[in-house]
Amino acid sequence: MSKEILGIHHITAICGEPQTNVDFYAGLLGLRLVKRTVNFDDPKTYHLYYGNGVGTPGTILTFFPWPGVGPGRLGTGQTTATSFAISPGAIPFWTERLSKAGLEFEAPVSRFGEDLLSFSDPDGMQIELITSAAVNPSKAYAEGPIPLEYAIHGFHSATLSEEGFQQTSSLLTETLGFKLLKQEGNRFRFSVGAGEPGTTVDVLVAPDEPSGRVAGGSVHHIAWRTADDAQQLEWLKELTKLGYNSSPVMDRKYFHSIYFREPGGILFEIATDPPGFAIDEPLDQLGSKLVLPPWLEKVRSQLEAVLPPIQLPTAAPTPVTP
Repeated sequence: MSKEILGIHHITAICGEPQTNVDFYAGLLGLRLVKRTVNFDDPKTYHLYYGNGVGTPGTILTFFPWPGVGPGRLGTGQTTATSFAISPGAIPFWTERLSKAGLEFEAPVSRFGEDLLSFSDPDGMQIELITSAAVNPSKAYAEGPIPLEYAIHGFHSATLSEEGFQQTSSLLTETLGFKLLKQEGNRFRFSVGAGEPGTTVDVLVAPDEPSGRVAGGSVHHIAWRTADDAQQLEWLKELTKLGYNSSPVMDRKYFHSIYFREPGGILFEIATDPPGFAIDEPLDQLGSKLVLPPWLEKVRSQLEAVLPPIQLPTAAPTPVTP
């Protein structure tokens, strides 16, 4: 049976206060909170999912909020930048919006012929907005607070910081089906498509940098899309044959997952596209209340007693004219 990786499925990171996280991603950046649930492995912790209006794979950024968590350290063996796609010409809108919010950002620069804006979220996580002529409007939150022509259109790419290159490159190209598209200095761009947003990943080779530490403001893992359960089982067989110590298939309710570490130490996941986020609440109510898997419903009252309350932004932020 043939199998393929379709691009980025989701990226999961660690933050501190959940309300601060919601205000930033649902408020300032205009993503939709598509699921308010718990970490299935640590159910006294939220698991917050942001994306477009329906939670399309390739738009999903998730967080484990751990109030009081110490700061992580960006370095090798980590996903060190999470990059979203925006339309050409949207940079002025975002520079003004971030400025009005009092957020510091680096002056726009060009990378691989595309303009990008770089800044940090409240916990120090590195975020990039990268322009692309190939943005997909279906990956934007069309009913969100940001006008569609300026809105985030799902992931553009992510940056993997590595001490070395060859083994990670080999995994990407010889196993997962990526192709090396281009290089700028010590940055190498790989894609499972023609370089369109959501199918690319950059490997940044930094042998002199210290290793990263996963904590607040850092990415926990990056997940790659595969079409269904049958293909995921084929991936599990191949990874096992190649000697990767992969997890068994794990039921994450909204997708099924296997996990393994790539040669540089970054935690990779291969996640299925289905079943999706509408299996336990209507599309028009996504993210509006705490939802739990069936095996945790019996302790709902205990969990609700320890999880801090969070509120969605009550009104759309004032539109900003570029």
